[in-house]
Amino acid sequence: MISCKSHNKSDGYQKIEDLRAVYSQPDPSLWPEPTIDVSVREQGFQDIGTLPEMNFPADNPYSEAKKKLGKLLFFDPRLSKSGQIACASCHNPELAWTDNITRSFGSMRRTGPRNAMTIINSGYAHELFWDGRAKDLEHQAHFPIPDSLEMDSNLEIAVSNIQNVDGYAPLFEAAFDSPTVTMDRITKAIATFERTITSRRSKFDRFINGEKDLFTDRELRGMHIFRTKAQCLNCHNTPYFSDNKYHNDGQHLYGTPDEDLGRYYMTNDLVDLGKFRTPTLREVTRTGPWFHHGHFPNLNDVLTFYNLGNPAPIQKKYTGVARDSLIPQPSPLLKPLKLNQEEIQAVIAFLETLSTRPTRVNLKDMPE
Repeated sequence: MISCKSHNKSDGYQKIEDLRAVYSQPDPSLWPEPTIDVSVREQGFQDIGTLPEMNFPADNPYSEAKKKLGKLLFFDPRLSKSGQIACASCHNPELAWTDNITRSFGSMRRTGPRNAMTIINSGYAHELFWDGRAKDLEHQAHFPIPDSLEMDSNLEIAVSNIQNVDGYAPLFEAAFDSPTVTMDRITKAIATFERTITSRRSKFDRFINGEKDLFTDRELRGMHIFRTKAQCLNCHNTPYFSDNKYHNDGQHLYGTPDEDLGRYYMTNDLVDLGKFRTPTLREVTRTGPWFHHGHFPNLNDVLTFYNLGNPAPIQKKYTGVARDSLIPQPSPLLKPLKLNQEEIQAVIAFLETLSTRPTRVNLKDMPE
């Protein structure tokens, strides 16, 4: 257990009763000062907290009919070439809307290069995918269909497949005042459904909104360490627990068969070498394995990696050819944290308070 006694001032700790009193209210300006890099503060830092209401874009406003249509399309494998792969194949609601495997597989059981990100709270993301190739959820929904490693179809065939299902005509009529099936309408419906997939009120949300006895002492210490000594807020800030930015976390695996230069593939800008989008930490204990490659099987490994300050060595290209101009530079935000094992376990205990109960989706008969 974490001690309830005061720690040394250098640890940045206060008495547990003081921490409980100050953290169990929703105004972060009254919480202890966070430990963040000056560059983060200058970029308009926002502390963690309760998620705001979901915003729907002006050109795709919410409607119950559109959500219903999007839900059916999300689970419909007829969007794929084989008729066996749906959006839900990689984003299972009972597995925190991911698949809990290292790297997702799609058409013909072919494995993709990256771990599937959860779509929970994805409506709060500014861009989608690990490399940010999609500007919003509507845009994102276009990508899996023609991808040979995912649905392995094409947009025209996908539209035709749905158009040939008589049962969809009244659903499109209800959602768009017309039975006509288009890819634009398919993606808008799916995006509308995805924006409704948000976290339930977590233990963390309840605690900071006044249920002060809800956190254990360890969870409370973990929250404080998360905001201070562990410096997690440098990247995992805002109520979404992500800064919606891109960072080189040292996991590009440069010079190995699994090399992935991330954002650079989208921008061709050397400053983006090895950078990946910061994932949300909400539901994080249920969305493993972690990192874009899925190589970290437990959160203790994740915290240990960050605690060591990115110890990954830069290797030569596995063919033996060095490419010095393309060597990714790890983020300067990564540095040794000097957390002890007790502190690491406290942070993990806090992260567990960000997860909620699994979701079950009961589908009625799919349109025929």
